[in-house]
Amino acid sequence: MKNITKQSTLLKNREIKIARKYQPNADIVLFEGDRLDLMKSLPDKSVKLVVTSPPYNIGKEYEKRKDLDSYLADQEETIKEAIRILSDDGSICWQVGNHIAKDGEVFPLDALIYAIGKKHGLKLRNRIIWHFGHGLHCTKRFSGRHETIIWFTKSDEYTFNLDPIRVPQKYPGKKNFKKNEKYGTLSGNPLGKNPADVWEIPNVKNNHPEKTQHPCQFPIELIERLVLSMTNPGDIVLDPYLGVGSALCAAVIHNRKGYGSDIMKEYLDIAEERIKAAADGTLERRLMGTPVYQPTNGVKLAETPDEFKKARENLFGSRL
Repeated sequence: MKNITKQSTLLKNREIKIARKYQPNADIVLFEGDRLDLMKSLPDKSVKLVVTSPPYNIGKEYEKRKDLDSYLADQEETIKEAIRILSDDGSICWQVGNHIAKDGEVFPLDALIYAIGKKHGLKLRNRIIWHFGHGLHCTKRFSGRHETIIWFTKSDEYTFNLDPIRVPQKYPGKKNFKKNEKYGTLSGNPLGKNPADVWEIPNVKNNHPEKTQHPCQFPIELIERLVLSMTNPGDIVLDPYLGVGSALCAAVIHNRKGYGSDIMKEYLDIAEERIKAAADGTLERRLMGTPVYQPTNGVKLAETPDEFKKARENLFGSRL
């Protein structure tokens, strides 16, 4: 597949120190246990970016389903501790979807987490929509094909580096048309445009090069944009609900330090192997900025079967 790429052509191999509990000189900390135990061991204002995708309280193998109020109370404890360890110019990014109650009612977790952040003095900078093309097919509501990243800062003086995450313009050759000193010159930034707040990035399904046994891992590319824009080389990135380590892979690839915790030892073991591969240039991943695959003419799977055409004609008429 064209989007399976080893990073050895992009990065120099480097040695990293991995610890299983907090050590100031460690490049990576992989803590087995409750996220608060790790976070409480970290110094005040020591972390530049806290980025995570917490459990959605839907009964996955790594969580116990709770009533919604208890779940949000747990999230509030995590966010309170994140604020303590966050540098004054740092950011907190919570990547969440929906909590689906047993009766099918939908609770948008980003709205509920926003209220917690606001309560504790955080300032919302963006509500980023992560759009992806695959997922469960619903029959009693529209199928969910997006999740949300809510980006908070602790102050008005925060790190934001736009240039490393710019994307190609739709019309890069566009020129200034106003009759002034810039008339006829290229109007766009040569590095590209702001990626805006709707990001189309494939989610990690079975044919994704980053797929592991984790049922809900997020793509490295999603976190790379946050790491590059909200931190600088040498800064610390923390993921309190680490899973298989995608956030720390993004940190290592871009010369940041990374700390994370998880209650599942098997996930931490996978994370360690992936992080080592990220450091030595052998990690297979989808490179940031790779276009989303679109089938071309002649791809058999993209052709509409005759029985589909007939079913649609029966329902809608021959106009289709």
